Amino acid sequence: MTNKNFNRRDFLKTSGRAGIAAGLSSIAITSLARNNGHGYPTIKSGPTPFKQQPLSYAYNALEPNIDAATMEIHYSKHAAGYAKNLADALIAENVDTNKTSLEDILNNISKYSVKMRNNAGGHYNHELFWKLMSPPSADRLPSRKLLAAIQKDFGSEEAFKTQFSDAAKNRFGSGWAWLVFTHDQKLVIGSTPNQDNPLMDSCELKGFPLLGIDVLEHAYYLKYQNKRADYISAWWNLVNWNFIGQRFEQV
Repeated sequence: MTNKNFNRRDFLKTSGRAGIAAGLSSIAITSLARNNGHGYPTIKSGPTPFKQQPLSYAYNALEPNIDAATMEIHYSKHAAGYAKNLADALIAENVDTNKTSLEDILNNISKYSVKMRNNAGGHYNHELFWKLMSPPSADRLPSRKLLAAIQKDFGSEEAFKTQFSDAAKNRFGSGWAWLVFTHDQKLVIGSTPNQDNPLMDSCELKGFPLLGIDVLEHAYYLKYQNKRADYISAWWNLVNWNFIGQRFEQV
C-alpha cells in the first residue's frame, strides 16, 4: 500500500513524534439548530466525533494526485496526533464531552487554551478533509443547487475555482483555504492560519465550512516538494462534490 523508498528527511522526524489515534466517544445528538447563536450555520446530522474515524478508502486510493506515503503519514501520524492531544486537552481543561460538542468548543475557542485551539481545530479540519476527498472518477460536478449558488456568488464555476485556488496558494505559511456558507446565506472564500477554521469565534473568516484544503506542507511535500500550486491543481481531481452538496443541503 505504501512506497518504502520515499524521502523522509526532517518530515518524518516531526511526523514520528505524533501519537496514535485517541479520543473520546462521540456525542449522540440527533439535530442541531440552524444557527448556534454565534452566527454560524450548523449542520443537522450531528457533531464531529472526538475520536479519529477510519478512512473510507485506502491510503493509495487518491493516487496519482496524492501519494500513498503522504496519506499514511498524514492520517496515522499528523491527524492522529491532533486527536490524541485534543483528548489530553479535554481532560486537562475539565470539558464534559457529554454536554459539549467539538463544534461548541470551536464556537467558543477563545475561552480555551492554545493547546485546545490547535488540536480541536486540527482534529475537526482533518476529519472533514478526508470526507471532502474521494478516489478519482468521471463524476466531478457540484450539485445543481450548489452550482447555482456558486454562479450567483462568484459568477461561474471557473471563477470560483480560480479564487479558491488563489486563496490556497497565497496562504502564507501553514494553513487552510475554505469555502464557507455565512449566516447571511452567502458563499465566501477565505483562508485561515495553522489549524484555525471558520467555526472559531476568534477567526476573522466565519461561517459553515463546505470545502477546505490543507496547505500545510505535511499534506503534499513528499510528492510536490515546494510546488504547492501543483498540489492544489491535482487536488481538484479528488473533490467529493456529492458530500459537499449534502453539506450545503443541510445548512
